[in-house]
Amino acid sequence: MSNRLINESSPYLLQHAHNPVDWYAWGPEAFAAARERGVPIFLSVGYSTCYWCHVMERESFEDPATAAVMNELFVCVKVDREERPEVDDAYMAATQMMTGSGGWPMSVFLEPEGLRPFWCGTYFPREPMHGRPSFTEVLRSLSGAWEGQRGEVMQQAERLTEAVREHLASEGDPAALGAAQVEAAVSALLTMFDRTEGGFGGAPKFPQPVYAAFLLDARGLVDEETRGAIDHAVRSTLDRMAVGGLFDQVGGGFHRYCVDGTWTVPHFEKMLYDNAQLATLYARASAAYGDAFYARIARRTADYVLAEMTGEGGGFFSAQDAEVDHREGLNYLWTAEQVAGVLDADDAAFVGTVYGLDRGTNFQDPHHPDDGPKNVLRLDDRPAVVAERLGLGEDELLGRLDRVNTALYAARQERKQPGLDDKVLAAWNGMMIAAMVECGVTLDEPAYIDAAERAARFVLDEMRDPSGLVCRSWRGERSAGVGVLEDQAWVIAGLLALDRAGRGDGAFAASAAEIAGAVDGAYRREDGAYADVADGRDDLFVRGRSTYDGATPSGAGVMVHALLGLHAADPDGPWLDRAIEQLGTMSGEIAERPVAGVNGVRAVLRLLGMGEGGRLGFGPARAGGGAESGVARSSRAVEIFADTESVTVREGEPVAFTLGIRIKPGFHVLSADPVVKGSGLEKSGGAKGLMPLRVGLVSGSGVAVYADYPEGEPYGAGVVGADELLVHTGELRLKVVLERAEGVGAGPGEPMLGVTLQACDDSACLEPVTVGLGVSVILE
Repeated sequence: MSNRLINESSPYLLQHAHNPVDWYAWGPEAFAAARERGVPIFLSVGYSTCYWCHVMERESFEDPATAAVMNELFVCVKVDREERPEVDDAYMAATQMMTGSGGWPMSVFLEPEGLRPFWCGTYFPREPMHGRPSFTEVLRSLSGAWEGQRGEVMQQAERLTEAVREHLASEGDPAALGAAQVEAAVSALLTMFDRTEGGFGGAPKFPQPVYAAFLLDARGLVDEETRGAIDHAVRSTLDRMAVGGLFDQVGGGFHRYCVDGTWTVPHFEKMLYDNAQLATLYARASAAYGDAFYARIARRTADYVLAEMTGEGGGFFSAQDAEVDHREGLNYLWTAEQVAGVLDADDAAFVGTVYGLDRGTNFQDPHHPDDGPKNVLRLDDRPAVVAERLGLGEDELLGRLDRVNTALYAARQERKQPGLDDKVLAAWNGMMIAAMVECGVTLDEPAYIDAAERAARFVLDEMRDPSGLVCRSWRGERSAGVGVLEDQAWVIAGLLALDRAGRGDGAFAASAAEIAGAVDGAYRREDGAYADVADGRDDLFVRGRSTYDGATPSGAGVMVHALLGLHAADPDGPWLDRAIEQLGTMSGEIAERPVAGVNGVRAVLRLLGMGEGGRLGFGPARAGGGAESGVARSSRAVEIFADTESVTVREGEPVAFTLGIRIKPGFHVLSADPVVKGSGLEKSGGAKGLMPLRVGLVSGSGVAVYADYPEGEPYGAGVVGADELLVHTGELRLKVVLERAEGVGAGPGEPMLGVTLQACDDSACLEPVTVGLGVSVILE
């Protein structure tokens, strides 16, 4: 016997379609039923690969006696948190405020008229245990309160609702942003860094790729000592994650997190968003550090997604389950006997040594102690270190690992496989599109960019609504619901990545601009900030906007970066102003908690590099802010932009891009050759004390930089030599050419490009500054 969920497309809802619970999906039908019956709503939120969601379903939702109590006393609503993140976010905020913690399955009880929460929890067992009441005790107690203490229940709902509204609306007063927040975020992350095991915190160990991505961005704009600390933190973290159990050593790709402090035993579900962010991070790090191991991890992650997480239409699937036959990680675990059954004796011994089976087991299912111990396969160290320990060359070790992994993977595929959540989510697809482009460009693998293009066309063809916005999800030949802000932002980011890679002949950038235009109309609140959900929703008790960067960056922060990407593609459009406006609405929270909004701080760093720091004075300076920096002062006068975010420079193959400098009215910039030939200034030694325009390396080596500087115009204001001085006003563009040149540079490390200039008005000159371009230079 099936219930209403049989008509849904979400794999999570379909998992519950044969429960004896009279489930409703979130929507008007459920709300009307609760109002007509005069009973509360029981809201259960989870997702298809959630272990404890499966446990609660088996214990309670599949139990006819428990289901009878649920059906009698409540209207029961089931929500897939991945399909409706806005519902999850609102009620998770209430759960955390009421209980001090959160998680899934989330169990929330709502009054039916305003859908306001009056009591919240997470997992409840079928029988009382570990200090938790049984689920039926909770149901009967709350129903009794609803019938006998309605006034108190409604008062609690009102108090909790107001607390959530205040929390979600508390964005702080606008604050000035700049180098102070960058420095504060760097300092905090280096303090949080686990110097023994890598990562940014203890057990359970989450990858938190947004932290490492920010540190990679910041390393080019800090002093040498801080850069060394950043490099140690980033590389230690990437090394430990890649060699441990978080990374699937046999099949590639990353699990969700590790339950221990040594990156050994993962929570085995695999999420598309983790693999997208980590593939991007390892590809970027491979270029930044010239590290072939990081390139290998990025490649194996992209290959895993193409093999196991990609649909026939090109869209990327959402997740793979953590369990098989109610056993956590069963598909991924090995015993020495199982390995010996697949490989010959020499290879089995090799696997035992390299992956640690010869040193005992490292996994015991705490829920099934009779199953016996097994092994999560992991390396002890980077392959080069392991190879040296075994007396092998690194290439020899990796070649043999590839061969035995292929055999182990084939054997593993014969096992029962974990469940696959095959819905296509717009935000996560945008994330993976951008990741595939990053891997394709960095690793010189066009197949990855091809996959990104197929996915982008799928999203544009199958997941757009009539307004031009992107829908949240697609499955079973139908799309569902207007997406939230993160959907729009990440799809824009993915489309722009394809455009920068030369795909689409401008069509992808045009589609990105269309979506951004629709966002401005649908998501803007009265205070100017983009909300997380589009206007017109009557099924949410609060319309919030989160700036917190957790497992995924906030939609607000990603949207700022998307708008900056649109500005790079179309400098004449409104995108830069919109990006700065949105960053201003986030500025209070960013200034107060730079790490919590670290993707916003990345945007600050990006704007400083563009010379736009002077537009970040949204309010009083905080978080160590003081006098305006030289970059900020000069950015009042100029805007600097490039037509690309990355270039790959190969031996014998010079590469070019266009640099634009927009000088604001009333200002001028000294030209590269600032003195008129044969003038009195030339004879007296030039324009002493003034800095001519230059493009070059700020740091790093291995590349020579040439620029085709345009000729300046005589400055005729009667100051410093009058017509004998050559300057630029308005807007200029110049061609920049890079070519490989060993031994040429500004110091050790990856090449970082910058523009040195001095801006003046008719009364005074600002101090000379060097502005980082934010163009990643990849040497091959």
